[in-house]
Amino acid sequence: MADLRALYENLGFADVVTYIQSGNVIFKSDNKLSGNSLAKKLAVAIEKKYNFSVPVITRSAEEIKKAIAENPFVKEKGISLDKLHITFLEEKPDVSLVESINGLDYPPDRFVLNDREVYLHCPVSYGETKLSNAFFEKKLKVSATTRNWNTVNKLLELAK
Repeated sequence: MADLRALYENLGFADVVTYIQSGNVIFKSDNKLSGNSLAKKLAVAIEKKYNFSVPVITRSAEEIKKAIAENPFVKEKGISLDKLHITFLEEKPDVSLVESINGLDYPPDRFVLNDREVYLHCPVSYGETKLSNAFFEKKLKVSATTRNWNTVNKLLELAK
């Protein structure tokens, strides 16, 4: 992660912080690039340096704050926060693809898709759910990355 942090610093980003070993990077930028343009720039730099391709999904601190605030499961009684996750999608999926998964049901696991985030409640284990990154990437035809509720909140804290 120190090497990844150095890569971001060499790209001109400031206050670069990494969090745990899953590619979470928090940084400040004067760069006018945002969203997919920024993600593509980062993906190209990572591929050039490490000689392998990885999807890069970016969110601003405000977008993470909004995603946390809009989690529908937090308001439900009996929900254990350590069973919540957010799958961040690279981009908003096509409406027809969203409609194709809206009726799918994999109890006890549940999901709610809102724009570029999929909120997950997996009361048994995320490791055992069918609602994985691969599921959403295949069904929605977009790259995805999932973080547990604690990590999402920690990333917002670090971004402040």
